[in-house]
This record gives sequence, structure tokens and C-alpha cells, in this order.
Amino acid sequence: MRIAFISDIHGNAIALEAVLHDMKHKGIDKIYVLGDLCYRGPEPKRSLALIRSLNTEVIKGNADEWVVRGVREGEVPEKAIAMMNNEREWTVSKLDQTDMEYLKTLPTHVSCTIDGIKISGFHATPVSLFDVILPHADDVELTSRLMGSTDAHIYIYAHIHKPYIRYVNGKVIMNIGSVGLPFDGIAKASYGIVEVDNNNFRTSIERVIFDIEKVVQLYKEASYPNAEMMINIVRNGKL
Repeated sequence: MRIAFISDIHGNAIALEAVLHDMKHKGIDKIYVLGDLCYRGPEPKRSLALIRSLNTEVIKGNADEWVVRGVREGEVPEKAIAMMNNEREWTVSKLDQTDMEYLKTLPTHVSCTIDGIKISGFHATPVSLFDVILPHADDVELTSRLMGSTDAHIYIYAHIHKPYIRYVNGKVIMNIGSVGLPFDGIAKASYGIVEVDNNNFRTSIERVIFDIEKVVQLYKEASYPNAEMMINIVRNGKL
């Protein structure tokens, strides 16, 4: 069975469509979505509609929480709060009450067991939507902050927009990166695949091209707040 994990679409429906097409080509059997669905991209409504059309399990990310209640002090650098709340207000203006209620009621964890392989998924850490665990964190930090009290074979998270796979104490930790806003210098959408067969498994990070200039055009046409910064990220795959 091939299971795909996607996250951090951030309103980039063009990139999401490219990833969904890639999944179809690869014969994916099941998709899980680990949050950050529509904030900071030019097509929040369409991105959310595409996710909801998958009829699959979706969990909340920090950006979904921000859409619901705004960006608060202490969550981002102080100088960024005003602009990020302007972006949030723009995003909310493109959604309806049903969309807002959907984001508000999303769960924060997902888990599944396939052929005896247990998988635990969350957005940032099992206890936070906001904590940052980077690829170079040591084994002690990965164990204490990502595994928690859950007993799984594979732990999957997102949030940092920098995909990687690590092996710690006989467990797999995988960050699936970002569909819509990669930060690792590779301007391609990122997602993860777990393939399970008769109690065996393998994990992989997939990178997918999408029409970057079309996304840039959409940011401009939408008069998106902070468009210059977001266009730079999309074009270069990094902050």
C-alpha cells in the first residue's frame, strides 16, 4: 500500500494540483494532510476546496489556527505581526463561514496502522502547532519532542518546510516539507510517501515541478498583501 502525506499547501493550488497529478501517476492508495491549507497563498478558497474534495483525514496546522483567530504576539517576530494579520484578513475575505468552521474544528493528530506498521502524524510536534524542530536537531531532541508517549514505527510532521528523513532508536522520523512554499532552496513542491508491504516499509521524499510563474501572476492579480516577499519565496524556494 502506498500512502502519501502532504502539508503546507499555503493557498498554492497550482502546486497542489501538480502534486495530486504526481500521486495519481505513482499509484497512491491513500492521502493524509498535515495542515497549513490556505493561508499566505493567492488561492485560499480553491486550495481548501481541493483538499476537502479528497475526502480524507486532514489535521490542523499553525497557519489554519491563524486564519481562525489571527496571529498573536510571541508567535512570530514583532515586526511581522501587522503584515501577517493583513495577509490573514485577506485570506479570510476569500473564505466563507463553512470554510472557517471547517478549519476551526480540524483535529491535531492522525494515526494509522498498515500491515503492522504504525504511523503517527502531526503538524509541528505532538503537543504544539508552533514549535520548530529543525533537520539538524540531535537525537535526544527528536526523541523527546517528536515521539512523545506515542509508540509508532514512523513519525511524520511538517511545519518547517524543509524535508528530511532520519533514523533514531530504530524509528523513522520524516518531515515532508511543503507543497506550496518550500524553504530548502529547491523551488519544487515536496511531499512524502510511505510504502508498506507485508510488514516491510520504505519512505521517500518526492519533489514535483509546478508552474511558478503562474503562481506569481496570481499573487499579482489578487493584489495580495506582502506579494513581493511571497513571490520571492515561491521563485527561490527559500525565505
